[in-house]
Amino acid sequence: MDVMNTDSNAISGSRPEVPVSVIERYYDLIVGSSSDFELVSNDDGFEPSMRLPALDTRMQSFLSVATAQFFELGHYRHIPLRLFDLRQNQNTQTTKTFASTLIVARAVRHIQETGESILLFSPSSGNKAIALRDAVLRALKARLVHPEQLRIVTLTPAQTIEKLRRTELYDDLRLRALNPIFVLDTDSPEAVKVVGRQFKELFKNEPAVGSKLWHSLRLENYRFSDQVRAFFDFEYGDAWDTDRKTVHVHAVSSAYGLLGYCSGVDVLKRLRKKVSTPSFLLVQHLATSDMVLHLLDGNFEGGSTPPYKQAENGLWEQSESAHFPSTTWSPDETLEPTFYTHLPPTAVEMTRHIKASGGSGVVVSLHECMQRYSECVQLLANTPIRLPKDPRDLKEWSLVMAMTGCLNAIDRQLLEGVDGYTIHASGTYCLGDYEVVPHDGLIFIQDADEMIEALRNRNNDER
Repeated sequence: MDVMNTDSNAISGSRPEVPVSVIERYYDLIVGSSSDFELVSNDDGFEPSMRLPALDTRMQSFLSVATAQFFELGHYRHIPLRLFDLRQNQNTQTTKTFASTLIVARAVRHIQETGESILLFSPSSGNKAIALRDAVLRALKARLVHPEQLRIVTLTPAQTIEKLRRTELYDDLRLRALNPIFVLDTDSPEAVKVVGRQFKELFKNEPAVGSKLWHSLRLENYRFSDQVRAFFDFEYGDAWDTDRKTVHVHAVSSAYGLLGYCSGVDVLKRLRKKVSTPSFLLVQHLATSDMVLHLLDGNFEGGSTPPYKQAENGLWEQSESAHFPSTTWSPDETLEPTFYTHLPPTAVEMTRHIKASGGSGVVVSLHECMQRYSECVQLLANTPIRLPKDPRDLKEWSLVMAMTGCLNAIDRQLLEGVDGYTIHASGTYCLGDYEVVPHDGLIFIQDADEMIEALRNRNNDER
């Protein structure tokens, strides 16, 4: 069924019982929107065009893990809750699969057309790196490219190495050498971005490497893929119902996924579809609450951050702001290390959208998540997602953060006139879901020079 040729009232009547391969399903829509995301200037380095390969059987196999599904969670205080499960690829268990799949697909198209080799590079707190490595491996397994034609280098902070997954890119010695994992030993996880930019500059003087370096963090690379959220919601959710006010809830660092949803809505509107304008609830943690602060204050100066006082029981408490945790074990805690972005450049656009269309922001603490943990387990009972019995085994807190933020926002009446909440399940995984990359598969570095030197030595060894 072609979503664009289906009456919206008919669209709303069916809900797939099995996961839908969303990139494949909306491939024509994605291809048709590609010109909206083309890079205007290449002054900042190499990037292939937004064009994608033809959708043949190899590509269908490659795209097949990028699936989504809706689940009804029941009601909370008489308000319906829905789960938008975007983390169904068992090799990543995060929504980063969508963007990584299309990034690699674009690389494949470039390689097939030009014969040039591409070295993908991603500084990441963990999840982007995991998803890109998975997408590269899938492209190799689908025989879309050869191992020397498409490679990946990742740089992650030492704080998140327990998230890095062991795959054939480690087990196969040749693939391990071609696709190194660098780990930055630093106190600040966000330093990977600075070192990443330095590495990109140094790489320009390494012609012997023989590959074009693609530093793939541009916002549009992620917005491009996350359009499918809106397409899927229009076909199977309630985005077709312009009289209904649904709030989309997401634990965010820079809100790339929600901005992608907005781009998908724009595509649908251009195609003359009656689609609702979404409202959003941004959920963050105390260590990086900049998007919520910008929404509340219009800047990142922290004026809305309430003062905390330590109670006799050791908890830090505040009662001045409903947008911040009422209790926390630390006023500056890092709940989830994958959310490490300060001063996100996307904040201005997201604030503008929420001010125009409705929504809010809420910051959650680990203490609040623990208080809500059993509720989250119960709400997820009719979904395939199982949280570990011991919360200490949970290694990705995005979904629990989003659910906690949603329930807190309802309790605190942060939004009025809401007909329902759709919680974007952007990531959750726990101990036992995967095997961690052994230490001999990691290259610990202090700066970009050490990265270049390690690559140079590996190239010499191969020769």
